[in-house]
Amino acid sequence: MSLDIDVAVVGGGPVGMLLAAELALHGVRTTVLEKLPVPSGESKAGTLHARTAQTLHRRGLLGAVQPGPHRTTGHSSGPIPFHFAGMFELDLSAVVHEGPAMVGSPQAYAEQVFARRATGLGAHVERGSEVVDLHQHDTHVTLTVRDPTGRERTVDAAWVVGCDGARSAVRKLSGIDFTGTPATVGALMGEVELLDPYHAPAGWQRNPRGWTLVWLNPWGRSRVSTYDFRGPHPDRSAPVTLEELRHEVERIAGHPVPMDNPRWLTRFSDAALQAERYRVGRVLLAGDAAHVHFPAGGQGVNTGLQDAVNLGWKLAARVHGRAPRGLLDTYHSERHPVAAMVLHNVRAQVALMNPDPGTDALRELFAELMHMPSVNEYLSGMISGTAVRYDMGVPGDRLAGSLAPDLPLKTGTSETSLATLLHSGRPVLLDLDNRAELREAAAGWSDRVTVVTATADTPPAPALLVRPDGYTAWSAADVPADPGNLTDALHRWFGEPAAR
Repeated sequence: MSLDIDVAVVGGGPVGMLLAAELALHGVRTTVLEKLPVPSGESKAGTLHARTAQTLHRRGLLGAVQPGPHRTTGHSSGPIPFHFAGMFELDLSAVVHEGPAMVGSPQAYAEQVFARRATGLGAHVERGSEVVDLHQHDTHVTLTVRDPTGRERTVDAAWVVGCDGARSAVRKLSGIDFTGTPATVGALMGEVELLDPYHAPAGWQRNPRGWTLVWLNPWGRSRVSTYDFRGPHPDRSAPVTLEELRHEVERIAGHPVPMDNPRWLTRFSDAALQAERYRVGRVLLAGDAAHVHFPAGGQGVNTGLQDAVNLGWKLAARVHGRAPRGLLDTYHSERHPVAAMVLHNVRAQVALMNPDPGTDALRELFAELMHMPSVNEYLSGMISGTAVRYDMGVPGDRLAGSLAPDLPLKTGTSETSLATLLHSGRPVLLDLDNRAELREAAAGWSDRVTVVTATADTPPAPALLVRPDGYTAWSAADVPADPGNLTDALHRWFGEPAAR
């Protein structure tokens, strides 16, 4: 059947909008269905870690998502402190060798940047459109969509991606199990005006009654969070009142903390849940619809944004009929283990954050361990995302599966970089040793692979085949640059060559 929509992205948060932009970049007819009539403006997250920053740099978006001074290149030559379980003993500089280790990007701001990018590339955004039913067919998916007046209509799309958050309707309607560990912590968060800001418990404060986290702003609203380890809230969906937040802050702090003018009050927990499958038929999941956890280290939105860039080019290839067999299934096989590791480290952080004095010795010992280079590197790579590596099916290739470095390149009299070459979303075969046999082997894929002959001051290998998401699919780093091995990789990731 002829469909007006190739892909319906359900949920217009930052993950859904970035995915829509990625799909539109590849010429996919994409519609975002978002139930909120207008953006909420709320930013629960505001930090992009190194791997997310590096990924956005490869689309030319890193500067755009930063409301302040832009940082797109270069990295700190000194220590970059960060925390694990509220202990600021990590040094991210050990694992960040390209670009900034972190950039400030409020979630709502990044969402609007991605939305403008998506619509500028031709995607449509329909607000006030809530998905309330879903039926899969052999060739398409039928969605029932309700508007704010209660009227319902049906929408047919070849594919559907649920980016609609922890309570994902798409996940539930598709029958995908969401499993993991239940809540043990009750947490509150909101923005308030502190009436006596200099006597508020600024920063991260832990005592036997729990945690208070206060990002102090003496001239406006401060962000305030509380962690109560006595147990989860009886009603997770109950509205939070100013009185409840104030009472909890004062209970933990042990003294009055007057506050007023609240906004964005919410409650959350440490439930750690993950979709057992990221794809069932023509329905896929990304972001919080696929994985939720306690917000330790700001890993949630980063994991979701990387989901979007991993999925976008693969789904586009499937829509256009160019995907090799099994390509779309690699979305689950690559991204599910990444989120599972995030949930694992967050559970460990929650255990270490227990305010019971019996945990003090464990925290002290763990803080000492973080100063060991191997431990610091392991935890920093985990938190920053720089440890992510995929199985490309090329054993013995030390570069395959890792993010290809953003090499400064010279092509004749021009200068460019690998990140710039990836702005178009096309894979790149980078010939750094003028190997005509490799360029000839790739000629059949010239309609979808950009072949570039260039030189670099410190080439990591004579040749690299880089996927649209920036990860190395094949290299000639440790073995002779065999055209046969290259064509195997081209077949595996980019389908059959065009007829010549």
